[in-house]
Amino acid sequence: MPLTILDPQTALIVVDLQKGLRDIPSLHPMAGVIDHSCQLIEAFRKQKLPVVLVNVTGTAPGRTEEPRRRRELPAGFSELMNELHPQPNDILITKRTWGAFASTDLEAQLKAKSVTQVVLAGVATGTGVEATARQAYEAGFNVTLAVDAMTDVRPEAHEYSLRHVFPRLGETGSTQDVLDLLAKRSA
Repeated sequence: MPLTILDPQTALIVVDLQKGLRDIPSLHPMAGVIDHSCQLIEAFRKQKLPVVLVNVTGTAPGRTEEPRRRRELPAGFSELMNELHPQPNDILITKRTWGAFASTDLEAQLKAKSVTQVVLAGVATGTGVEATARQAYEAGFNVTLAVDAMTDVRPEAHEYSLRHVFPRLGETGSTQDVLDLLAKRSA
């Protein structure tokens, strides 16, 4: 479904754009994802809409078939990328699961600001972004996904999320589509 509208209280959620993930060998170059995410951040701040910056510092507990990566993260791994320029009014969320809503107070913070819609960007498309989108949808938020502001190390996961999961959770479009809808609000 193409983008149709942004609710009056829409928040931007940028997932896991942190220093330790800058050089991951992703499907789409990380530089473009960072650039598009920063364009969105700037536009949301200009409109005085909530900006949520999410980082990850670990994983959820429990057994998995796939071997776990190292438990100790390198120094600075979870620090947000400098380009994001966190501001005092931003909502900063640190997660230890794939999704930004699980085991955090993100839902409560957004609802306290009367947010009814979220726009998502970040990495990785098939894990952090998708899990956050699913959780936002399940919490009752309208979901919009800026598909050129996300990437994944697994091309098949990225494509599956874009083609089969995201259309069932909300609306998808480009960064420019979101920026155009934001510009209409100020016109």
